[in-house]
Amino acid sequence: MKLTLVLVLALGLVGCVGMPDKVTPVKEFELNRYLGKWYEIARLDHSFERGLEKVTAEYSLRKDGGVKVINRGYSSEKGKWKEAEGKAYFVDDKTEGYLKVSFFGPFYGSYVIFDLERENYEYAFISGPDNSYLWLLSRTPNVPKAVIDDFKRKSEELGFATQDLIFVSHD
Repeated sequence: MKLTLVLVLALGLVGCVGMPDKVTPVKEFELNRYLGKWYEIARLDHSFERGLEKVTAEYSLRKDGGVKVINRGYSSEKGKWKEAEGKAYFVDDKTEGYLKVSFFGPFYGSYVIFDLERENYEYAFISGPDNSYLWLLSRTPNVPKAVIDDFKRKSEELGFATQDLIFVSHD
């Protein structure tokens, strides 16, 4: 019985670092260029970000070779900032935009960069383990309409519910 429980839990944890069927991580990814501050431009809704605006993510190197993640957002309803610190590690090759991230101990979820502006790493399209997780991140709090249109088109082709996107205010 204990072995069965361990196997079920292990399979559940492995499932969290999968990715949607049609999503493919970017290749030739360069972590050092990705580090720094990013602004959340759009997302699909989840309880851990519900009601937050001015959302940012900041990535830096950890001493163990992983990535330190600081997610921050402002709740105008509560009148205060909410912050979460996590850690991320590559799932496969370090030149592939496919990481696992944890904010809760041993539990990891996928962080899949499926599109990336290559010249200056100005924006990135991110998926989680399934089609209910989707983000558009940018180095600036605003992006050109063409980037948003491209994000919506590519995300819809991959099966994401783009009609449910939340556009984040940074005012």
